[in-house]
Amino acid sequence: MDNIVVVKGAGDLATGVAHRLFKCGFKVVMTEILQPTVVRRSVSFAEAVYNGCHQVEGVNAVLANSIEQAKEIINNNEIPVLIDPQAEQVKTLNPMVLVDAIIAKRNTGTFKSEAPVVIGLGPGFTAGEDVDAVIESNRGHYLGRVILSGNAEADTGVPGPVNGYTNERLLRAPTEGVFAPCVPINSRVAKGEILGYVEKTPVVAGINGILRGLIKEGLWVKNGLKIGDIDPRCLPEHCYTISDKARAVAGGVLEAILYLLRK
Repeated sequence: MDNIVVVKGAGDLATGVAHRLFKCGFKVVMTEILQPTVVRRSVSFAEAVYNGCHQVEGVNAVLANSIEQAKEIINNNEIPVLIDPQAEQVKTLNPMVLVDAIIAKRNTGTFKSEAPVVIGLGPGFTAGEDVDAVIESNRGHYLGRVILSGNAEADTGVPGPVNGYTNERLLRAPTEGVFAPCVPINSRVAKGEILGYVEKTPVVAGINGILRGLIKEGLWVKNGLKIGDIDPRCLPEHCYTISDKARAVAGGVLEAILYLLRK
């Protein structure tokens, strides 16, 4: 099977990349861990791990239990998602392109030798060494830029501002334990409102807005883990559409692929 692109990770940025490449005619295969902790679940193909399938903006992703099943899903004009944490199974597909979209802020095991074109998103990769290209993932002037030598901007530890809000718009686990939500994604929430619990410790909204993302109920989380996202713009459609950031990064990936394949 030709024209295969493997995308490691299936969170919201990875989904934006996969969606763009799929729309452009590439055969996309995604990999995930057994229990993804993605926040923007409504726009993450990682949801297929829990539900068997998931649709984002008209594109379907389906959980695949084997490489053969993944090929069948591709032939059905859908995106297979494999539980393949180390991306070992997908090596048998001999992908043309490998995109590390895990957003771990470090290289967790991606190498140039794995495909003719290897791309890393965000900090943790060095273009020209462990990958062929790096895509800038930091919000701002250079978001989505293709880097062919060197690194993306370092992780600041501060999320990009939305209507002037940075850390306040995120929900983080106040302790370690099992997460239990009180409200669903797309709920309008108020500052100070309890949105869920980690064990018996409340998770409290830091600002007014719409709950744009929340991790899966019942997951064990460590203290400080990002578990939710409040959008102060209060537009419900933002909960169900690919973000501006994901689209910018996806455009950078597409540019890098076309450029590197032409070289």
